[in-house]
Amino acid sequence: MTAIRRARYPLRMQVPLTVKRWRRAEYDRLVALGAFQGGPIELLGGQLVVAEPQGPYHAGAVTKVDYALRAVTPPGFIVRLQAPVSLDEESEPEPDLVVVPGRPGDYLASHPAHPVLAVEVAESSLEVDRRHKGSLYARGAIPEYWIVNLVERVLEVYRDPAPDDGADFGWRYCAAARLAPPAAVVPLAFGGARLSVADLLP
Repeated sequence: MTAIRRARYPLRMQVPLTVKRWRRAEYDRLVALGAFQGGPIELLGGQLVVAEPQGPYHAGAVTKVDYALRAVTPPGFIVRLQAPVSLDEESEPEPDLVVVPGRPGDYLASHPAHPVLAVEVAESSLEVDRRHKGSLYARGAIPEYWIVNLVERVLEVYRDPAPDDGADFGWRYCAAARLAPPAAVVPLAFGGARLSVADLLP
Protein backbone atom coordinates (compact mmCIF):
# COMPACT_ATOMS: atom_id res chain seq x y z
CA MET A 1 0.00 0.00 0.00
CA THR A 2 2.86 2.37 0.83
CA ALA A 3 4.52 1.83 -2.57
CA ILE A 4 1.24 2.45 -4.41
CA ARG A 5 0.63 5.65 -2.43
CA ARG A 6 4.09 6.94 -3.32
CA ALA A 7 3.52 6.17 -6.98
CA ARG A 8 0.19 7.96 -7.12
CA TYR A 9 1.35 10.95 -5.03
CA PRO A 10 4.97 11.72 -5.91
CA LEU A 11 6.97 14.04 -3.67
CA ARG A 12 6.69 17.67 -4.69
CA MET A 13 9.79 19.67 -5.46
CA GLN A 14 10.98 21.91 -2.64
CA VAL A 15 10.96 25.54 -3.78
CA PRO A 16 13.38 27.79 -1.87
CA LEU A 17 11.73 30.62 0.01
CA THR A 18 12.36 34.14 -1.19
CA VAL A 19 12.26 37.18 1.07
CA LYS A 20 10.68 40.33 -0.29
CA ARG A 21 12.81 43.40 0.19
CA TRP A 22 10.71 46.45 0.88
CA ARG A 23 11.42 49.96 -0.38
CA ARG A 24 10.81 52.92 1.87
CA ALA A 25 8.14 54.31 -0.49
CA GLU A 26 6.21 51.01 -0.25
CA TYR A 27 6.59 50.95 3.52
CA ASP A 28 5.35 54.54 3.84
CA ARG A 29 2.25 53.68 1.80
CA LEU A 30 1.49 50.77 4.13
CA VAL A 31 1.95 53.02 7.17
CA ALA A 32 -0.43 55.58 5.64
CA LEU A 33 -3.02 52.84 5.11
CA GLY A 34 -2.79 51.80 8.77
CA ALA A 35 -1.32 48.39 8.01
CA PHE A 36 0.87 48.29 11.12
CA GLN A 37 -1.53 49.41 13.81
CA GLY A 38 -1.09 47.50 17.02
CA GLY A 39 2.69 47.00 16.95
CA PRO A 40 5.85 49.06 16.38
CA ILE A 41 7.53 48.16 13.08
CA GLU A 42 10.80 49.44 11.61
CA LEU A 43 12.10 49.14 8.06
CA LEU A 44 15.76 48.12 8.34
CA GLY A 45 17.72 47.37 5.20
CA GLY A 46 14.62 46.37 3.26
CA GLN A 47 13.20 44.10 5.97
CA LEU A 48 10.26 44.75 8.28
CA VAL A 49 11.41 44.28 11.87
CA VAL A 50 9.20 44.25 14.96
CA ALA A 51 10.64 46.60 17.56
CA GLU A 52 11.10 45.27 21.07
CA PRO A 53 8.39 46.24 23.57
CA GLN A 54 9.48 48.75 26.20
CA GLY A 55 9.45 47.98 29.87
CA PRO A 56 9.24 50.78 32.45
CA TYR A 57 13.02 50.78 33.12
CA HIS A 58 13.89 51.24 29.44
CA ALA A 59 11.17 53.86 28.94
CA GLY A 60 12.35 55.77 32.00
CA ALA A 61 15.95 55.65 30.77
CA VAL A 62 14.91 57.02 27.37
CA THR A 63 13.09 59.87 29.11
CA LYS A 64 16.19 60.69 31.16
CA VAL A 65 18.40 60.81 28.04
CA ASP A 66 15.80 62.99 26.32
CA TYR A 67 15.77 65.44 29.23
CA ALA A 68 19.58 65.65 29.38
CA LEU A 69 20.04 65.98 25.64
CA ARG A 70 17.45 68.73 25.24
CA ALA A 71 19.18 70.74 27.97
CA VAL A 72 22.34 71.11 25.85
CA THR A 73 20.85 71.18 22.34
CA PRO A 74 21.39 74.67 20.87
CA PRO A 75 18.96 76.61 18.65
CA GLY A 76 18.90 75.26 15.11
CA PHE A 77 18.58 71.63 16.23
CA ILE A 78 15.71 69.58 17.65
CA VAL A 79 15.55 66.30 19.54
CA ARG A 80 13.05 63.73 18.26
CA LEU A 81 11.95 60.88 20.49
CA GLN A 82 11.31 57.42 18.97
CA ALA A 83 10.28 58.88 15.62
CA PRO A 84 11.06 57.66 12.08
CA VAL A 85 14.11 58.71 10.10
CA SER A 86 14.16 58.44 6.29
CA LEU A 87 17.65 56.99 6.27
CA ASP A 88 17.83 55.65 2.70
CA GLU A 89 15.63 54.01 0.06
CA GLU A 90 15.22 50.80 2.08
CA SER A 91 15.50 51.96 5.68
CA GLU A 92 13.22 53.93 7.99
CA PRO A 93 14.39 53.13 11.52
CA GLU A 94 12.98 54.67 14.69
CA PRO A 95 15.95 55.33 17.01
CA ASP A 96 15.21 56.01 20.65
CA LEU A 97 16.39 59.58 20.05
CA VAL A 98 17.83 61.59 17.18
CA VAL A 99 19.09 65.14 16.90
CA VAL A 100 18.25 66.75 13.58
CA PRO A 101 18.78 70.24 12.16
CA GLY A 102 15.83 72.59 11.94
CA ARG A 103 12.78 73.66 13.91
CA PRO A 104 9.83 71.61 15.21
CA GLY A 105 7.58 72.50 12.27
CA ASP A 106 10.11 71.50 9.62
CA TYR A 107 9.10 67.83 9.46
CA LEU A 108 5.34 67.90 9.08
CA ALA A 109 5.43 66.71 5.44
CA SER A 110 8.30 64.20 5.64
CA HIS A 111 10.60 62.55 8.15
CA PRO A 112 14.11 63.95 8.62
CA ALA A 113 16.77 62.37 6.47
CA HIS A 114 20.03 63.73 7.90
CA PRO A 115 20.34 63.35 11.67
CA VAL A 116 23.53 64.62 13.24
CA LEU A 117 23.23 62.17 16.14
CA ALA A 118 21.36 58.91 16.74
CA VAL A 119 20.96 57.42 20.21
CA GLU A 120 19.80 53.95 21.24
CA VAL A 121 19.15 53.03 24.87
CA ALA A 122 20.17 49.38 25.09
CA GLU A 123 19.59 46.58 27.54
CA SER A 124 18.50 43.28 25.94
CA SER A 125 19.08 44.77 22.47
CA LEU A 126 22.73 45.68 23.14
CA GLU A 127 24.39 43.40 20.54
CA VAL A 128 21.77 44.23 17.90
CA ASP A 129 22.28 47.94 18.52
CA ARG A 130 26.06 47.57 18.28
CA ARG A 131 26.30 45.50 15.11
CA HIS A 132 23.04 45.78 13.18
CA LYS A 133 21.88 49.29 14.00
CA GLY A 134 25.45 50.59 14.15
CA SER A 135 26.18 49.39 10.63
CA LEU A 136 22.85 50.75 9.37
CA TYR A 137 23.43 54.19 10.87
CA ALA A 138 26.98 54.28 9.51
CA ARG A 139 25.66 53.42 6.03
CA GLY A 140 23.14 56.24 6.42
CA ALA A 141 26.04 58.69 7.00
CA ILE A 142 24.94 59.64 10.52
CA PRO A 143 28.20 61.16 11.77
CA GLU A 144 27.74 60.18 15.41
CA TYR A 145 25.96 57.29 17.13
CA TRP A 146 25.58 56.73 20.87
CA ILE A 147 24.51 53.64 22.76
CA VAL A 148 23.43 54.27 26.32
CA ASN A 149 24.52 50.87 27.61
CA LEU A 150 22.30 50.06 30.58
CA VAL A 151 23.96 46.67 31.12
CA GLU A 152 27.47 47.99 31.79
CA ARG A 153 26.38 51.53 32.68
CA VAL A 154 28.55 53.25 30.12
CA LEU A 155 28.02 55.48 27.10
CA GLU A 156 29.37 54.00 23.86
CA VAL A 157 30.29 56.72 21.35
CA TYR A 158 30.75 55.83 17.67
CA ARG A 159 32.07 58.21 15.01
CA ASP A 160 33.68 58.31 11.58
CA PRO A 161 31.47 56.05 9.39
CA ALA A 162 33.28 54.20 6.59
CA PRO A 163 32.70 51.25 4.23
CA ASP A 164 33.46 47.78 5.58
CA ASP A 165 32.47 44.66 3.63
CA GLY A 166 32.42 42.61 6.82
CA ALA A 167 29.79 44.74 8.55
CA ASP A 168 26.09 43.85 8.53
CA PHE A 169 25.16 46.62 6.08
CA GLY A 170 28.60 47.13 4.55
CA TRP A 171 29.52 50.10 6.75
CA ARG A 172 30.85 50.61 10.27
CA TYR A 173 32.07 53.34 12.60
CA CYS A 174 35.87 53.52 12.69
CA ALA A 175 36.16 55.39 15.99
CA ALA A 176 34.64 54.01 19.19
CA ALA A 177 34.91 55.04 22.83
CA ARG A 178 33.38 53.86 26.11
CA LEU A 179 32.72 56.58 28.65
CA ALA A 180 31.73 56.01 32.27
CA PRO A 181 30.87 58.55 34.99
CA PRO A 182 32.29 61.06 35.82
CA ALA A 183 33.33 61.52 32.17
CA ALA A 184 31.58 63.95 29.86
CA VAL A 185 30.83 63.79 26.13
CA VAL A 186 30.89 66.66 23.62
CA PRO A 187 28.52 66.07 20.67
CA LEU A 188 30.20 66.59 17.32
CA ALA A 189 27.37 68.71 15.92
CA PHE A 190 27.51 71.30 18.69
CA GLY A 191 30.97 71.24 20.21
CA GLY A 192 30.32 73.94 22.76
CA ALA A 193 28.11 71.66 24.84
CA ARG A 194 29.41 69.16 27.40
CA LEU A 195 27.05 66.46 28.57
CA SER A 196 27.76 64.46 31.71
CA VAL A 197 27.59 60.70 31.15
CA ALA A 198 26.02 60.36 34.60
CA ASP A 199 23.09 62.45 33.39
CA LEU A 200 22.37 59.87 30.67
CA LEU A 201 22.22 56.85 32.97
CA PRO A 202 19.26 55.93 35.19
